[in-house]
Amino acid sequence: MRKDEKGQSLVEFALLLPIILLLLVGIIDFGRVLYSYSHLHMATQETVRLGGLGSTDEEMTTFAQNYIHIGDPDNLTVSISPSDTERDSGEYVTVHLTYPVELHTPFLSSILPSPVMIKTDSTIRVE
Repeated sequence: MRKDEKGQSLVEFALLLPIILLLLVGIIDFGRVLYSYSHLHMATQETVRLGGLGSTDEEMTTFAQNYIHIGDPDNLTVSISPSDTERDSGEYVTVHLTYPVELHTPFLSSILPSPVMIKTDSTIRVE
């Protein structure tokens, strides 16, 4: 004896659709955070290279803010140590960049701290 199964696929799809969408948005958020980290790491390396070539802190900060294109450059925190008045040839300069990335996944943003603070640093010898 066979029953009428016309709406079975539609019900199954309706039950699985929220889970599939949540996974998809989670994957997209993870990709955004990973891309932001990679881009911020490259910006840190390029900024510290300028410090190694003798640029001032103000020039390095402006370069870092102009270099990033992952969002609002005003949210970028640039920390340089030691300051340009204390740097001499042969010493090391370190640049720390911090940038917040907002999560869009509904349940993931309640589990993880949102915004996720991405922090990168790089050190180079002053020439």
